Amino acid sequence: MSDEMLARIDHSEARVIKAIFPSNTNHHNTLFGGDALAWMDETAFIAATRFCRKSLVTVSSDRIDFKKAIPAGSLAELVARVIHVGNTSLKVEVNIFVEDMYNDHREHAIRGVFTFVAVDEQRNPIKVWPLDQSV
Repeated sequence: MSDEMLARIDHSEARVIKAIFPSNTNHHNTLFGGDALAWMDETAFIAATRFCRKSLVTVSSDRIDFKKAIPAGSLAELVARVIHVGNTSLKVEVNIFVEDMYNDHREHAIRGVFTFVAVDEQRNPIKVWPLDQSV
């Protein structure tokens, strides 16, 4: 990867913090997996868009690993980072860290990778890199 692309990847990292309330939890009082997936896709989309500044669509999600339950009353930090740049697509890794709201304890909870394709107005794939100089 070029220095310019690496700098762009660093600049496009996205971080979102969510408070886990009972409305987002299941009967075990932990975060619904579907909510976690939606938040991950959204955060990945933000990082991907910041990277290429083009219209994008999600085309797949790789294996999602739920390593630790996220209980109500905690904080979830989603960190999304571009990990691969192809011709018309890019991959974004998203990690969720669970943090106790009232103690200094934070640990890795969920990981997944999302693939996006850049598209034009007719939804045809277009190059994600290099950036248009007119943008």
